[in-house]
Amino acid sequence: MWLTDSENMDTDVGKLGSKVFFSVAIFVILVQSSIWVSGDEGLETLVEDVADHPSYSTSNYGGYEMDELGDDPWTMVQKKGNQFVVNDKPFYVNGFNTYWLMVFAVDQSTRGKVTEVFQQAASVGLTVCRTWAFNDGQWRALQKSPSVYDEEVFKALDFVISEARKFKIRLILSLSNNWEGYGGKAQYIKWGKEAGLNLANDDDFFSHPTLRSYYKANVKTVLNRVNTVTNITYKEDPTIFAWELMNEPRCTSDPTGDKLQSWIQEMAVYVKSMDPKHLLEIGLEGFYGPSTPEKFQFNPNTYSQQVGTDFIRNHLILGVDFASVHIYADSWVSQTISDAHINFTKSWMEAHIEDSEKYLGMPVVFAEFGVSTKDNGYNSTYRDAYISSVYKILLNSTKKGGSGAGSLLWQLFPDGTDYMDDGYAIVLSKSPSTSNLIALQSTRLSMFNSMCGWNCRWSCHKKHPVDALLFHDEL
Repeated sequence: MWLTDSENMDTDVGKLGSKVFFSVAIFVILVQSSIWVSGDEGLETLVEDVADHPSYSTSNYGGYEMDELGDDPWTMVQKKGNQFVVNDKPFYVNGFNTYWLMVFAVDQSTRGKVTEVFQQAASVGLTVCRTWAFNDGQWRALQKSPSVYDEEVFKALDFVISEARKFKIRLILSLSNNWEGYGGKAQYIKWGKEAGLNLANDDDFFSHPTLRSYYKANVKTVLNRVNTVTNITYKEDPTIFAWELMNEPRCTSDPTGDKLQSWIQEMAVYVKSMDPKHLLEIGLEGFYGPSTPEKFQFNPNTYSQQVGTDFIRNHLILGVDFASVHIYADSWVSQTISDAHINFTKSWMEAHIEDSEKYLGMPVVFAEFGVSTKDNGYNSTYRDAYISSVYKILLNSTKKGGSGAGSLLWQLFPDGTDYMDDGYAIVLSKSPSTSNLIALQSTRLSMFNSMCGWNCRWSCHKKHPVDALLFHDEL
């Protein structure tokens, strides 16, 4: 059933998510109201007060005003060392992917789904959404041909950005695709051939000067777009968390990685020259490449070290602000559910967090992860255990002030969009236990973000009672 702002969305998960997230509201109110005493006694009082206010809930998804959680100005996310900051406070990310928002916003009959997914995400405290800001040469294309745009589709992207702002959700906007979905580099190759270029394969996207110019022209148009809803230029809009050069770039024709490295260098500088205010990331999956053969042991298989990407080398490029890593144990390791998936994920994440601290000095976001219902042996209990394992690794990094800056589930869907499901979709209303995990992670990260605004204690080895709430598995 298609739900809107005015319709009752009194579901168990709505109540649960709001109940969990309102714990953060109580926490912030207590701090701001100075109901606080020094030392451990104060922390004990705080934990008890947060735990004793389960009645602060709503019967609707997103039924509360997000501004109740604080009146900090809506400013750009920035990077400070290996952490994100907003208004000089830490900003740890609990987020999600919903890639099709722009296309759904074009048509009035599906536009409400954009609002719905933001409502539901906000109800469990999710603060960042990664989505496509491209659709090249396809149905409902944004870019119909090089530098030729469909204004109605651009207005749809305007709507997505403005709607995200209403729910205090920030956006990572990807600018192209390695894969054929929504056009991708294959569409640029097609345009190049139509223009008479002699192109050998799709990887010529990264090296041919004409195709590079096509990409740069598109980037320029998108970054300089003035939103018809808000009248804010994209490159000035704090709703945009970051730009992503490409979804999962690979260049298999050049396993040395030089071709892709050159492309990233040129495009990172180009984007930053036009928009120095926003953060920038590449969109990589995180495979270790030829520059660090000693890291091959962490890759999921030998093929992954030959796809032309190189995690550490690529992220050392000037202009890249944070690292991106994807996690698909069920595609890379095996399609049968097993403990090996969780073991791989743990070593994969810990290696990238360590390398982001030791070699890169930047935050790392695990920008896609999930479990597919199509996996052999799938069950919801395993999915919850898997998601919980990812969240715990990030919390361990957060507690130490490490580079583990957050994660984005692949992917969050509203009701009635099952036909789009690739197996990974999470529909909150149908997944109360998973929604509980998501909301709890949001609560924990929000507490860290709030606590560090007045009393950062990351390096303290003494146990504090507030840890009982931050690290206990249940509310």
